[in-house]
Amino acid sequence: MTTPLVLSDDTITLLGQLADTLDAKRPHAEMLEPIRLARALVLAEQLHGPTEAAFAAEQDVLAAAPPVRPGTTRGEYAALLRLIAQGVSAG
Repeated sequence: MTTPLVLSDDTITLLGQLADTLDAKRPHAEMLEPIRLARALVLAEQLHGPTEAAFAAEQDVLAAAPPVRPGTTRGEYAALLRLIAQGVSAG
């Protein structure tokens, strides 16, 4: 998946919430792909309830948040998410 050119307000909010969670809980621990997948679902449903809007928000967050690279800490991944939410890209 590629990062959308323009992130919705919901996506920016959810990326920030995900980053905050990762920084607050064990930021030096390894970030794992299942955490990315699970947190996207949980945060989207907390924002929208179990609705189609939550499903769409989850998909947008997963499209914006890149797959986790081995050896990345939760804190490092949180920093990456914040950069993405601010519109910074590496390519």
